Amino acid sequence: MKKILILQMRPENETCESEFESILKVGKINRDSVDRIRVEQLDKFQIDLNNYSAIIAGGSPFDVSCPEEKKTATQRNIESFFNSLFDKLITMDFPFLGICSGNGLLGNYYGTTISTKYSEPIGSINVTLSEEGVKDPLLIGLPKKFLALAGHKEACDEVPSNAVLLASSPACHVQMFRIKKNIYAAQFHPEADEDEFILRIKIYKNHGYFHPEQADELISNLKNVQTPVPKEILRRFVSRYQ
Repeated sequence: MKKILILQMRPENETCESEFESILKVGKINRDSVDRIRVEQLDKFQIDLNNYSAIIAGGSPFDVSCPEEKKTATQRNIESFFNSLFDKLITMDFPFLGICSGNGLLGNYYGTTISTKYSEPIGSINVTLSEEGVKDPLLIGLPKKFLALAGHKEACDEVPSNAVLLASSPACHVQMFRIKKNIYAAQFHPEADEDEFILRIKIYKNHGYFHPEQADELISNLKNVQTPVPKEILRRFVSRYQ
C-alpha cells in the first residue's frame, strides 16, 4: 500500500511535533502508513510521487507576502521546493491538501496575490460552503455553515485562476478551494483543536499574529470550542486517498 506524505514547515520542534500528531489523530492515520518530511530542515530533496497516495502540507510562521529581500534562506528553500512540487503535482492532478501555509503557497504558485488584506485573528471562525462546495465530493453532505479554527496574517486576495471556490468566511473570502479534481487547499486548520491552538498561541506570541498582551484573552476564547466539521474534512481526505 502506498503511503501518505506529510510535509511540514514549522521550525519549532514543539509545534511541529504537535501538528504532526494532530494530523495523525484527527485523520485517523496509522503512523506506519505515513512518511514525513520537515521541509525547513533540508536544502534539497526529491520526492517520487509514485510512492505515495496523497500529500498533506501543514502550516508555518513564514509569510509568502514578505518582501523577497527579507525572506530567509530557509523560507526561500521552502517556496522553491513547493513550486517544483506543484509543477509535477498539478500536471498529475495528484491528491493534495494544503493547510494554511499550504493554501498560500498553492495560491501564490497560481499567481494570486497573497496579502494581509484578509487576515484573521487566532480563534474560531464561521465558514460557509459555496454552491460548488456543497457539491464537492469531499464536502458533500456536510453542514453548509460550520465553525473552524484559524489564525493567519495573510491569505489569497482572489480565487486562484482555474480554481473552484469551496468555502468562505466573513473576513476571508478564499477560505477553501480546489484545483482540478484532487488538489485542495484550506485556510482554516482541520487538524487543530483547542489544545493545539493554545500551544501555538504560546509559541507564536511574538510572531505578529496578535499583540502579545492578547494571548490570555485568545486562550480564554478557545475554551470548549468544538470544530467537528473541519476534522471530518481531514478524515474524508485521508479515507478517500489512502
